[in-house]
Amino acid sequence: MSLHVELVAADRVVWSGEATTIIARTVEGDVGILTGHAPLLSLLADAVVEIDAVEGTTEFFHVAGGFVSVAADRVSILSDVVTPAESRTLAPTEH
Repeated sequence: MSLHVELVAADRVVWSGEATTIIARTVEGDVGILTGHAPLLSLLADAVVEIDAVEGTTEFFHVAGGFVSVAADRVSILSDVVTPAESRTLAPTEH
């Protein structure tokens, strides 16, 4: 089983696909999302979101706040600004 994930910026879909794990920082602290996660709607902090794709890759994106929604193994991450990041602890990469 996997999670269907959509990471959406104000102007585009940044990443969409299947993942095994999502780690995001909310205003209440870090949250790890696996299949079967309870429904959730939370405010995101200005931080890095980690997506472990089913293909075995790990993607990192800096989000400038926003929302995360989880329902029925579907995860939506919405933020005005999303940029690629090198890891969970580094600043966004420059383009």
